[in-house]
Amino acid sequence: SAFPHVRFLTSAHQERQFPPDSGAEVAVAGRSNSGKSSAINAIVQRKGLAKTSKTPGATRLINFFELEPGRRLVDLPGYGFAAVPGAMREHWGTLIEGYFRHRETLRGAIVVMDVRHPLTEHDRTMLDLASSRSAPVHIVLTKADKLGRGAGLQAMAGVRKAVGPGVTVQLFSALSGDGVAEARGAMLRLLA
Repeated sequence: SAFPHVRFLTSAHQERQFPPDSGAEVAVAGRSNSGKSSAINAIVQRKGLAKTSKTPGATRLINFFELEPGRRLVDLPGYGFAAVPGAMREHWGTLIEGYFRHRETLRGAIVVMDVRHPLTEHDRTMLDLASSRSAPVHIVLTKADKLGRGAGLQAMAGVRKAVGPGVTVQLFSALSGDGVAEARGAMLRLLA
């Protein structure tokens, strides 16, 4: 494993439950059915670290994982289609905004999007949140195995053009392993 000592630290339902604000963190965000948990597990090479589910919206809290002392990956609740009550969705929004607004250790964000449905309104909101903090963003276009190579490259070029310079974009498939090493490298650069 790239991170032999990776471990779950804590789940937070409120900002006061976040671990101490020291070290470096990369936040991972994505729509509920974008393949975010599978992407996290592939990047850290640990099956089942982030819980995957057939039902979108399985991540309901902010989950902190320690990659090594002082370096964390932060799994944010999925946004968008999750079949959850409006009050809970609002709470998640407030919690995520608070994380981006107050967390000193945030070094960057990985935004996970389904290559077939990128740049939803929610994705753009997440990009705006990261940009409000001047946090660098790396976009991972998941489920690339579901498109032909040409269509995948075309989708990636479209996203690159839409987000402009300063945001890196790549194709990714947790199933085939394509792009996993590239995503891991991007995460490590953000944490450096």
